[in-house]
Amino acid sequence: MARTTHTVTNQTPPLVGYDVFGADRALVAAVERHVAPGLLDQALDELSGLGRTCGSAQVQEWGVLANDNPPGLRTHDRHGRRIDEVEFHPAWHRLLGKGVAAGLTAAWARPAGHVRRAAGFLMWTQVEAGNGCPLSMTHAAVPALRTDPDLAAEWEPRLTSMIYDRDLRPAGQKAGALFGMAMTEKQGGSDVRANTTVARPLAEAGTYELTGHKWFCSAPMSDGFLVLAQAPEGLTCFLVPRVLADGSRNVFLLQRLKDKLGNRSNASAEVEFDGTWARRVGEEGLGVRTIIEMVAATRLDCVLGSAGLMRQAVAQAIHHGAHREAFGGKLIDKPLMRNVLADLALESEAATTLGLRLAAAYDDGGEQERAFLRLAVPAAKYWVTKRCTPVAVEAAECLGGNGYVEESGLPRLVRESPLNSIWEGAGNVQALDVLRALRREPDALNAYLQEVGRARGADHRLDTAIKNLLTELADLEGVEARARRLVERLALVLQGALLVRYAPPEVSDAFCGSRLGGDWGASFGTLPHTLDLASVVERARPVR
Repeated sequence: MARTTHTVTNQTPPLVGYDVFGADRALVAAVERHVAPGLLDQALDELSGLGRTCGSAQVQEWGVLANDNPPGLRTHDRHGRRIDEVEFHPAWHRLLGKGVAAGLTAAWARPAGHVRRAAGFLMWTQVEAGNGCPLSMTHAAVPALRTDPDLAAEWEPRLTSMIYDRDLRPAGQKAGALFGMAMTEKQGGSDVRANTTVARPLAEAGTYELTGHKWFCSAPMSDGFLVLAQAPEGLTCFLVPRVLADGSRNVFLLQRLKDKLGNRSNASAEVEFDGTWARRVGEEGLGVRTIIEMVAATRLDCVLGSAGLMRQAVAQAIHHGAHREAFGGKLIDKPLMRNVLADLALESEAATTLGLRLAAAYDDGGEQERAFLRLAVPAAKYWVTKRCTPVAVEAAECLGGNGYVEESGLPRLVRESPLNSIWEGAGNVQALDVLRALRREPDALNAYLQEVGRARGADHRLDTAIKNLLTELADLEGVEARARRLVERLALVLQGALLVRYAPPEVSDAFCGSRLGGDWGASFGTLPHTLDLASVVERARPVR
């Protein structure tokens, strides 16, 4: 009888066929905390349904297919006519349709919409982060359009629709529409005031003709775009429709698609305007002020997207540790691996808790919460997005050689992980934005201090960290050179305060002891051994 040489044992089963929402205790707790009781049951049912969709084998396969088959650019049809279209794999359209139907562009139109959307966006990122870009841009365009009531009345119902209509035709004929954005140029990058795209007024009031080249255009297959250009009175925001009302294509010349490190399923393009029709949004010369609310909303999505990537990386690492045996037992029970997994879990829960708190501030909409967001969003964007890459890399290492193989899904997370720290303003841009808020908007700092102050007296390490932060804030002389250090402390203190108030004691104790108390090494897995690490890991375990 032939002997077998290939009996497979001790391999971790795929993490599939589970409720991504219900398995994330920190996320469930945040939704329960921030959604009013009368809406809570509906929100939990809705998110659990989306969680099961995210965890299904079919939808996970769509994510793989969309990533493995990047979009392609078609500049001309077979007759030589210019069409400037982006072609996507069918899996991309299926994912985008599911995301729109799940309300990921409808936050502004629903009660508790931002918290519900934030939880959904955090989960959806774990399936395939690439289609998060058009979902994010469409969601974020609404506050910018609201600076012009007529434009908002025309476009907002389309952008908040839960119907995905992929056809390129006049937006007025569609049940739902998507938006993109084109701000940066080759010579300016984040310094958008250096833009050279020119807007020439046309005879019809509020309409212009654009000429110029944009270095990055997000979601170039969208129905409309917010664009910055130099009008006679200075930098101004414009709405550029992809298809004009008469059915003709606007001049929207796609030069090439970017070949990116990650985010492969999503198209990012260079686009040229040459007599492109546009409609002004807001007043001439106030382009940055008009578009800033869109930028703030997309920055929050960077926080949520990174939190989602971290959660998926940690879930995969803990799932592997719970099934893989080595040296006589499960990896999850080995003290050193448990330390690593607990450390990663702390980072993930802190990011999730902070992201949902910021979303709740949007739902509140009060003056105090708006002031809080002014400081907290760029600080969170700076810190959470930077933590994503080391978490993803360490999680991949937890799987050993298997984590370096594409089929595990971890390499995709690793490649995606730096994106959110770069998009919508890299680290220095966020740090400088925090400094502007500190110097010009005292209400922002007051709102932040009131928020962290609610946790005072509950943990001596947090109290000390708040005291030290106040000392740093008292001396802003030469602050730019130490801006990153200051913003990091702002974010960590805020995370610590939220965990002390809301997380189980074992989680807040470990976070404050390591991140605020200094009892921590330079890499993951260096938490104090006296902590209740088993409980931290178990809380983060994705039980199916």
